[in-house]
Amino acid sequence: MAIQKKLKEKTRHFIDSKHMLTGITVASFLESTIVPIPLEAVLVPLMQARREKLWLIALMATLGCIIGALFGYALGYYLFDAIGDWVIEMFSSQEQFENVKQQMQNQGFWFVMTLGIVPIPFQIAMLAAGATKYSIALFLLASGTARSIRYFGLAIVVYYAGNKAEQIISKHKTKAMVAITILVLALWGISTLI
Repeated sequence: MAIQKKLKEKTRHFIDSKHMLTGITVASFLESTIVPIPLEAVLVPLMQARREKLWLIALMATLGCIIGALFGYALGYYLFDAIGDWVIEMFSSQEQFENVKQQMQNQGFWFVMTLGIVPIPFQIAMLAAGATKYSIALFLLASGTARSIRYFGLAIVVYYAGNKAEQIISKHKTKAMVAITILVLALWGISTLI
């Protein structure tokens, strides 16, 4: 909670900065690669304060995440044998990672979509996709779609709710995540039947 409060204070100083969009892209890259702190704590107040750049902020956050996803995929693809154990220990367990690898081989696209939306460290999906040599095009499509749903979803709430967005998101975040996850899982289930 203290981290989120500190982030909000820093965000208020950052709002009028000429480097705001670049900063959001970098923050999104870092959030998707090495700093598993939800970017929403920074994005929502920023979107509320800079509504004229609302969609651009969501786009830059999505691009930063996609660049981060590509970086994580490359780490998994090229360096997994050297650094994989360290990363697994940092973000999950060996058992969880083996489960992730199995999911990547069976239903990679939907697995990446699900991990890109829910608040589970996305680093797991990136490394697993690279380590299993999953299709980079499908990986980037799933990553971009999932993070677009997440960041443009926030932008839509801010667009319609204005200054009440932070309160609404805070109140309904869990329900929204559950609903979106159920929808993605249902689509995933349907895709296995087709």
